Amino acid sequence: MIDCRAYFELLARNGIDFFTGVPDSLLKDFSNCVSEHATSGDELITANEGAAVALAAGHHLATGGLGLVYMQNSGLGNAMNPLTSLVDPEVYSIPILLLIGWRGEPGHPDEPQHLKQGRVTLATLETLEIPYEIHPETLDESAASLERAVEHMRGNASPYALVVRAGTFSPYEKSESAREAFEMRREEAVIEIASLLDPADVIVSTTGKTSRELFEYRASTSRDFSGDFLTVGSMGHASQIAMGVALARPSRQVVCLDGDGAAIMHMGSMAISGRRAPENFKHVIVNNAAHDSVGGQPTVGNEIDFPAIARACGYRDAWCVSRRETLKDAVGRMRAASGPVLLEVRVSKGARTDLGRPTIAPIDNKHSFMKRLVE
Repeated sequence: MIDCRAYFELLARNGIDFFTGVPDSLLKDFSNCVSEHATSGDELITANEGAAVALAAGHHLATGGLGLVYMQNSGLGNAMNPLTSLVDPEVYSIPILLLIGWRGEPGHPDEPQHLKQGRVTLATLETLEIPYEIHPETLDESAASLERAVEHMRGNASPYALVVRAGTFSPYEKSESAREAFEMRREEAVIEIASLLDPADVIVSTTGKTSRELFEYRASTSRDFSGDFLTVGSMGHASQIAMGVALARPSRQVVCLDGDGAAIMHMGSMAISGRRAPENFKHVIVNNAAHDSVGGQPTVGNEIDFPAIARACGYRDAWCVSRRETLKDAVGRMRAASGPVLLEVRVSKGARTDLGRPTIAPIDNKHSFMKRLVE
């Protein structure tokens, strides 16, 4: 394993001093180290991976320096447009270093949503004509690898990628800054909301621990989960899945259980939902101001006003609660309202260490959900 602080210093010696990206579980120790030791203004978590590539491009345009963009391999899809139409040698020819967490690496068990991406990660980089190498697992080998990367980026003015296997970086414990504490954590809010909905309502839950907690609640109480679509991938797209369902099934109340990081990643979707305005679309953002499913790195969730954004996008109503006693009334108000409406529930960061994963396969979840919708 590679010591994160030593690696950060190695990057600095190679002239890489700007860091941006979207948190990834395989890179959480590295990104936590960077957030503690990078100079203020030289590290920024972005809304999505494409934005991170653009940000690093802007840094290079302003300074001539090299930026590092970290992401999970699933983020290559979000980054593909600026990788091909902005930083590519045939366009603006901008050097950036891509540090990519290799979820779903062939031969290594992983969740269903990572398997295809894992198989095609290297082929995707080859198709994009981005030179790459598998990241070494020792600091000495990393020094030689970074020299090759910097030589390529400087000599060709184009991106270079390092693909990181699980377990490459040693654990790094970040000093927790003071955070606003709320009465509930996400799991408590998810359970409360689900328990207050009508049996005929359906839920589309966002990827990560939100869907895992919803499934465990159903399983622990032997409740029917056929009305829940558990989005195990596609971060940021749960609201539009829910909107598609709402438009096609106007007699159903369709509730999107979203997260702050996911909602921010593709916030433009709120404008489309507000403009199309299905009356049965109910949007819930459970906001813990963290990328809790991949390491707890911060979002700007508590620094922005989700209800005001929703209203500006055309939602008919929007409000925020943070206490259990007001959540019950808020869910009732949400169900009674003509949508689209948004309910923000502010909660504290954190999850159970023994939280399981859905035992139902995604394809079976799809079939049971589709059957439920026509009943």
